[in-house]
Amino acid sequence: MSRYPEALSAHLAGAVTTLCHCWRLTRSDGLAIGFTDHDRTLEIGGLAYEPASGFTASEARDTLGMAVDTQDIEGALSSERIRDEDVSAGLYDGAVVETLLVDWREPGVHAVIRKAAIGKIVRSDTSFVAELQSASHTLDQPQGRIISRRCDAELGDARCGFLLARDGFSGAGTVVAVQGVDTLVVEGIETFEPGWFSHGRLTWTSGAKTGRMFRIVHHRTGTEGVVLVLPPEALRGAEAGDAFTLEAGCDKSFATCKAKFANALNFRGFPHLPGNDAAYGYVSDNGLFDGGPVVP
Repeated sequence: MSRYPEALSAHLAGAVTTLCHCWRLTRSDGLAIGFTDHDRTLEIGGLAYEPASGFTASEARDTLGMAVDTQDIEGALSSERIRDEDVSAGLYDGAVVETLLVDWREPGVHAVIRKAAIGKIVRSDTSFVAELQSASHTLDQPQGRIISRRCDAELGDARCGFLLARDGFSGAGTVVAVQGVDTLVVEGIETFEPGWFSHGRLTWTSGAKTGRMFRIVHHRTGTEGVVLVLPPEALRGAEAGDAFTLEAGCDKSFATCKAKFANALNFRGFPHLPGNDAAYGYVSDNGLFDGGPVVP
């Protein structure tokens, strides 16, 4: 049951109420923005809640048990603070949304009635619908480690222990040309062998996406020069002359960890774990059964 401040409870007990809903959205990068279904801007706690977004909300329901309660909020991409490219880039994935019940005559009289996280986002040309999931959705997420042959650490983090800042594992370059929706022709990293930066990270240091980081899908050399393939959202707004930095990539296999990074002692997977091929295999004359490791 929700507990309301005394002033809000007294207002609810009156014959006439002047209530509206506000939404405080906090992105994963810490940016907080506010919206309201009222017809004018309200200020609460130093944050302006703007009405121009045209937010509307579906029925919200709280149920007993472990089921995930959901609510949808729908709005237009009319606010200068909600940009289509930011939605595409995933900045709103997992963002925390607080729903406030507010007396619009006195915005200081309010209560937080719901706290949820953004789940699925469906976009059209000029609008979006975001699903709000209750806190119980975290119970559906895997907790702890997953037993897998591949490493579950991020290259360069504390569990991996590899120092990417050393020579030969990072680089910098500039864009020569943008090809299609996901391909860049670049210069400045010609000394690195093809594939060195596949699965690595690219961070823009100039241009429209300065400071943004994206995963590199593929790094190769073609007739046009050195080519990087990235997710389409990484190239929106990119143009010739934009600069970037790169970090070497890892495909999470034990062989790559050992040969490319000499970091086998910190490998966070289980490379010698027998798989389905072993479970359903059978003895053959040319098989080698000496008790040695599955992966050298």
